[in-house]
Amino acid sequence: MKIIWLGHGSFRIETNDQVLLIDPWLSGNPMLAESQYDAALNGATHIVLTHTHFDHVVDVLPLAKARNIPVVGQYDLMGYWGESEGIATIGFNKGGTVDLGGAKLSMVPASHSSTFTTEDGLRASGSEVGYMLMSEGKTVYISGDTGIMADMDWIGDYYKPEVGILSAGGHFTMDMKQVAYAAKRYFNFKTLIPCHYGTFPILEQNAEHLVEALPGVEVIEPKVLEAIEI
Repeated sequence: MKIIWLGHGSFRIETNDQVLLIDPWLSGNPMLAESQYDAALNGATHIVLTHTHFDHVVDVLPLAKARNIPVVGQYDLMGYWGESEGIATIGFNKGGTVDLGGAKLSMVPASHSSTFTTEDGLRASGSEVGYMLMSEGKTVYISGDTGIMADMDWIGDYYKPEVGILSAGGHFTMDMKQVAYAAKRYFNFKTLIPCHYGTFPILEQNAEHLVEALPGVEVIEPKVLEAIEI
């Protein structure tokens, strides 16, 4: 399995001959140059969406339409888009699991919000979620944007993920200290990849605290388009 950061909260995950784009943000992403778009998108088989804030969703519909890529996400939003936008969707809900070409994806709770901008202002869109990706004998927790939540107790105990991809920038999500706390209390990660940081001045700029706080965990600060093999 290859986990490839596209900047901010966006990832490309290659596994089981599938290429999953997690919250792909291209347009306006200050961490991803336009010259890197093709490498980020090449061969994509699915788009996986955690919620609809602009930095996660702005390119989802254009990509789905232009490249005929199915969007995987929360049932209510997928149903609406399937009808209103005419795109292929795979909708399910928290507690459910779908099989994406041999890579299994389970939806788990997150604690955040999920809105998008309309001419009439912000509107809610389904609910924010995270995912457990189970493939190649490994389980990866993709937190999406979230704060610390009590649900992490059963999530960690039930799924037992070895790898965590956790939002860690603060202000909108957990910061590095909170991620370290959650990792110690609720999980037993072998590898932890922080994300959603360094993009804007308002966010945390490095993962030094996380590295220091988790000496028994391989904390990897991702670099854009550099594959992390697990």
